[in-house]
Amino acid sequence: MLVSQILRNKETQSVVTVAPGSPLSEVVKVLSENRIGALVISSDGKKVAGILSERDIVRELGSRGVACLSDKVDDVMTRNVYGCSPDDSADLVLQTMTQKRFRHIPVMEGDQMIGLISIGDVVAARMSELELEKDALTGMIMGY
Repeated sequence: MLVSQILRNKETQSVVTVAPGSPLSEVVKVLSENRIGALVISSDGKKVAGILSERDIVRELGSRGVACLSDKVDDVMTRNVYGCSPDDSADLVLQTMTQKRFRHIPVMEGDQMIGLISIGDVVAARMSELELEKDALTGMIMGY
């Protein structure tokens, strides 16, 4: 299965972003309102400046307390963002996410973001693919 297929099967295609320079308190509110675990830092919704997850915020809260909520996202976000291509396989993306220990990855065409997938999206797609394979093999064994 390809990343492009995973994107097509997502309920929502939109990617939630906030602009560089936004306060961390705004990110917390946006994550909560949208019931999501990460968002992309982007000035135009296409170019990725960074990514920020709930875990990043919790780490800051744990080490510095609530004072960090007035910091700018630029001070906390991950800048070296790994992306994937719509033509990448789900297995490759899952392997990258597992090795690099992150749960969200922007889907890129060149330097433009076209979507965002989570490890949950990839696992669900892979499970669906395995179910189809199981059904096909069962059909072959049963003579259908």
